[in-house]
Amino acid sequence: MTNPKESKTLGEALPEEMARVRKLLTKYNDPELGVLGRVWVWLIKYDLRSADKAVKSGDLPSMVEAYETLNGWKE
Repeated sequence: MTNPKESKTLGEALPEEMARVRKLLTKYNDPELGVLGRVWVWLIKYDLRSADKAVKSGDLPSMVEAYETLNGWKE
């Protein structure tokens, strides 16, 4: 049986994931990472823009895809 406190809707989980990934920007924006860090920052921003667009449009498949993409960003 699933614990109801652990279950979240996409409408709850996606904004939380977006906030988590936004915090990663500071980590990857480190000048010591050089060009690679700038590429990661660009990719993260692209993924966040895509997630914002999906949320604003209410397109469920795009929101699921955005969640899965953002979930792939690890520290």
